[in-house]
Amino acid sequence: MAGITKRNGHYRITVSCGYDIYGKKLSETTTFTPDPTLSPKKQEKAVMDFAHEFEAKVKSGLAMTGGKITLQEFSERWMAEYANVNLQPGTVTKYRQELNDKILPALGHLKLSELRPHRVNSFFVSLTQDGARKDGKPGGYSKGSIRKTRNVLSSILRTATEWEIMDSNPCDKVRLQAMDMTETVKFFTPEQTAVFLSYIEKPYTVHISGHKRVDDTGQPYTVGDYTATKTIPEQIRILFNLAIYTGLRKGELLALQWEDINCHEDLIQVRKSVTMVGGKPVCKAPKTKTSARTVSIPHFLSERLEQMHKSQDAFKSKVGDYWQGDNWVFTQDNGRMMNYSTPYQALQDTINRYNKGRPAEEQLPLIPFHGLRHTSATLLIASQQDIKTVSTRLGHAQTSTTMNIYAHALKESDRKAADALENMLGEPSSDQKKAT
Repeated sequence: MAGITKRNGHYRITVSCGYDIYGKKLSETTTFTPDPTLSPKKQEKAVMDFAHEFEAKVKSGLAMTGGKITLQEFSERWMAEYANVNLQPGTVTKYRQELNDKILPALGHLKLSELRPHRVNSFFVSLTQDGARKDGKPGGYSKGSIRKTRNVLSSILRTATEWEIMDSNPCDKVRLQAMDMTETVKFFTPEQTAVFLSYIEKPYTVHISGHKRVDDTGQPYTVGDYTATKTIPEQIRILFNLAIYTGLRKGELLALQWEDINCHEDLIQVRKSVTMVGGKPVCKAPKTKTSARTVSIPHFLSERLEQMHKSQDAFKSKVGDYWQGDNWVFTQDNGRMMNYSTPYQALQDTINRYNKGRPAEEQLPLIPFHGLRHTSATLLIASQQDIKTVSTRLGHAQTSTTMNIYAHALKESDRKAADALENMLGEPSSDQKKAT
């Protein structure tokens, strides 16, 4: 039942609506002033009728308005009722960090109705200013970092509009400055990709400095400088190839099990993804419905995967109980899922080894492992694949996501299309020039 308090002819009506995730009691309040010309009995009835109506609205969720709830309060409800239910644990952790580090310190105290486009725009601009970074580094946040912050805030406010707490999402009316995606999206060019894929298949030589050893009897002895020839492990080479040819995310590659791969039809089924939660890898369903997909691969990769599977089975039989895996494609030495940091470190080591001793103009860019996914998308766009196909292979929920991330490649592809038409149709005639 609603609580009613009378003060100076006005009535304060309070309705309890449970507790938040921290155990704090939540309530909705409003005030009501009955018509003073009514009799005391009719005024009392009007107050009771209003209180009952207000309580019904609160219970149905209709009483929550953007003029009453702050962004801080709504974000707590959003995390509990939406994020924890619909998002992966790793994503929830990242969203909460964005909220606590950037969004709530600046905007958390404001009512949702006060989050007008100009105010939100000022917040994004402030993130570019010197002194904005929480880590104390000079300058503001990068454009890519600000975009992530905007995505978090926009997602929360979009839910507020869907729940009819706000009329519109102010982020929709705020345009971040045009971004040069080459600053945030790192990838190999087609020429660099060919060089990289060729290099990883070749043996390489390492120089090992002299050092001390101990023989079987416990006697120390010294080994002089020497060189050794090595090759990149086959599973790492296949991992690099798959990242480029499929565009799968690192977590999707690490989550692959042999039943996900159809070598006869050259298909890979993406059903799971690995993410880090509390410093530990957790294998869950992909981050979105569209991330669960089937991706075609070149036949030569199917053949190499099939051979790697046979080699893995042979090793498993040889080592017996030492093997502790669960049919993972990419593994540690004991069969467990490959360490989450291995793909990144293996790529950095490979690129650094290739670049050593080469002039700057011949070196490969030091891209992160995710850069191989960007490379895949960029190459597909450069080969004139339609954006829907590219988006589907990448597992994006919307083609607009693909277009925003790979605007640089689309722009270059459009330039090539114009040049192709010019080459096909030739130079304009003098009459055509006059007509223009």
